[in-house]
Amino acid sequence: GGTTAIHQFTKIGSHAFIAGGSLVRSDVPPFVKAAREPLTYAGVNSVGMGRRGFSEAQIMAMHELYRILYLSGSSQQEALARIEAELPASAERDYVVSFVRAAAAERGIIKGPGRRKSEESAD
Repeated sequence: GGTTAIHQFTKIGSHAFIAGGSLVRSDVPPFVKAAREPLTYAGVNSVGMGRRGFSEAQIMAMHELYRILYLSGSSQQEALARIEAELPASAERDYVVSFVRAAAAERGIIKGPGRRKSEESAD
């Protein structure tokens, strides 16, 4: 988005959408919408994915993946293990899992909605 400030070395995944005026301090995973302050997960960028030719099945798979990652209440490591065990292998799934794992070793990814500081340290 316009007038968005992005911290150096921060990574933004492919097909992500960031709301205008945002301050990006953590990595933004692929295929997501990110908004609010502090910047948090705001859903899957389904409109952008559709415009770029992703099928409805691929978009729904991203909804399920991010539901597990951000909304299941699992730690990040548990969520990634569930994603790999429960969701069919695909280029998109593998890209997101690799992105999140790489981000965990550096800046980390943006938090999910409603995450408190005390919960962040559990990841």
